[in-house]
Amino acid sequence: MERYGGMISFTVNGGEPEARVISQATKIFTLAESLGAVESLIEIPAAMTHLSTEGSPLEVDKSLIRLSVGIETVDDLIDDLDQAMS
Repeated sequence: MERYGGMISFTVNGGEPEARVISQATKIFTLAESLGAVESLIEIPAAMTHLSTEGSPLEVDKSLIRLSVGIETVDDLIDDLDQAMS
């Protein structure tokens, strides 16, 4: 299969502050609480969709970043993440 989106999650060193820096530095990924449509989205679940789970057994790592990959070219998305993480 080719040319379809997906969900990718990863943690970053530096906790939630670093996750915020990265999510705000992207130029193609849009910061949003959605699972997406055709555009690529980025979110910090601990501060957005899963905020209500804080302090519970369902709490997610504050350094977790979730990407909803859209229809943009893979190279453009990788370049965007590279520049946001540098």
